[in-house]
Amino acid sequence: MAMATNICARIPASLLARSLSTASFLTEKLPEAPSNPVIDLSDTQRLFASVPTASLLHSLANLTAMAAGSLVDVGVAVLRAALASEGKLLRAAAIGAARATVHRHFCAGEGFEDAGRAVTGMWEEQRLRSILDYGMEDAEDGAACDRNLAGFLRTVEMASSLPPSSASVCVKITAICPISLLERVSDLLRWEQQDPTLQLPWKTNSIPVLCDSSPLYLTRSAPDPLTEMEECDLQLASQRLSKICERCTEANIPLLIDAEYTAVQPAIDYFTYAAAVRFNHGDHPIVFGTIQAYLRDSKERMVNAVRAAEREGVSLGVKLVRGAYMTRETKLASSLGAPSPVHPSIQETHNCFNSCSSFMLEKVSRKSGAVVLATHNVQSGQLAAKKAMELGIGRDDHKLQFAQLMGMADGLTHGLRNAGFQVSKYVPFGPVEQVMPYLLRRAEENRGLLCTSTVDRQLKRKEMFRRLATAVAWRT
Repeated sequence: MAMATNICARIPASLLARSLSTASFLTEKLPEAPSNPVIDLSDTQRLFASVPTASLLHSLANLTAMAAGSLVDVGVAVLRAALASEGKLLRAAAIGAARATVHRHFCAGEGFEDAGRAVTGMWEEQRLRSILDYGMEDAEDGAACDRNLAGFLRTVEMASSLPPSSASVCVKITAICPISLLERVSDLLRWEQQDPTLQLPWKTNSIPVLCDSSPLYLTRSAPDPLTEMEECDLQLASQRLSKICERCTEANIPLLIDAEYTAVQPAIDYFTYAAAVRFNHGDHPIVFGTIQAYLRDSKERMVNAVRAAEREGVSLGVKLVRGAYMTRETKLASSLGAPSPVHPSIQETHNCFNSCSSFMLEKVSRKSGAVVLATHNVQSGQLAAKKAMELGIGRDDHKLQFAQLMGMADGLTHGLRNAGFQVSKYVPFGPVEQVMPYLLRRAEENRGLLCTSTVDRQLKRKEMFRRLATAVAWRT
C-alpha cells in the first residue's frame, strides 16, 4: 500500500480518479463465477492480501508484455541469436535483459541461497509451498549426468534445511541419463509392448509404462538389444536416481519427476516406476511420476499404472499436467505419416485432465496414492476442489496438492490457498545462462498460455485499481 500511496502523491487526485474510472471501464469483465464456488476469486483484496504492491505491479507489467504473442516471438528470437553470438557485449546485454525480465519473473534467483530465501519467504508470508527445480537441460554424456546429479543432491540438501513441509524437489531424468540411451530404452519398451515375448534382461519393475493406445509407431522395426556398455550406462543412471531418492526419503521430501516428449517418455516412466516400487511403501509416496493429459493415451496409462501399483502394494504419486510439447509431437507424427498422439482439441485435453483428476481424487479418498494437480485452468481447479470436498478429502491432506508455475496463475494459487488447500509454486532457479534454455523453451511452449493469461491479468488490474482508489480516497 505504501507504494500505491507514493504513486498517488505524485498525481493530482482528480486526474488519477478519472484515470482509474477510465481504466476500470476499459478492463474486460471478469468471467462469472459458478454458483457456490469453492475457490473465491471475486474479493481481490483478500486474494492478494499477502502480495506487496510492488510485486503485484511488476507481475502485471510482465504478464501484459508477454500476452503480446508477437513480442514474445521477437524476444525469443533475439535472445537465441544473442546467446549464439560470439560477441561478448551482445551476449552480456541479452543475459542482462533476461535477468531483469523473464528470469526475475519465472525464477527464484541464481543461487541456492537465493532460492532458499524465496522459498522461505513464500512459506512464511503466503503459506505457499515450493517445488524446487534446479535449472538444468538435457545431458549428452556421463560427465554431464554426474554434474547434474551433484546439483540435484545439493537441491535436496537445501530443501531439507528449509521450514518443514515448505518444499519438494523436481528432477529431470534427461539430466541424469544421456538422451541417446533414453531413446534406445524407449524403443525397446515400445517393441516389447508390440511383442510381449521380447526379453529385456535389464528390466526390473512390473508396473506398465505403455498401453495399446500409446504411440508405438515411433518404433517401426525391432531394435537391437542394449550393448554391454549401454547396460552399464543404464545401471549408472539408475544409481543416480536412487541416490536422489535415498536423500529425499531420509529428509521426507517428495520427489517429482518431470515428463518429456513421447520419444523418450517410456524410458522416463520406466525409471520413475522402478524408483516408486523401491521407495513408495509408506502412506505418503516419495516418488511422483508425471502424466500429460494432452496425450490420447494418458488416462489409460495412468489407470494401468495406478492399478498395477496397488497390486504390488506400492503407493503411487502422480503429478497431473496438461503438457507442453504439442508442436513437437504433431510435427514428428506428421513426418512419420501417423496421427498425432495429442488430443485434437483443447476441450478434449480439458476433459481428459478433469477425468484423470477425478480418478486420482477417488484414489486419494480411499487412501491409495497421492496427486499433485498442476493446472492454471480455473475451471479445472474449481472442479477438483469441489470433488475433493464431496469425497471428504481434508484440505490439510498432503496427498492432494495443487500447483502452478512461479509467475503464472497467481489468482488461482491464492484462491486455492484461501480455500484451505495445499498449494505449491513450481520454482526454477539457477544462473541465468544455465537456466536460459529452460526459459526460452518455457516461453515457446507457453506462448498460447501467456497470451491467454487474461483472468490473472484482470484480477491483478482490479486489485491495483482498488489499491490506487483506496489511496486516492485516503489522500482526499
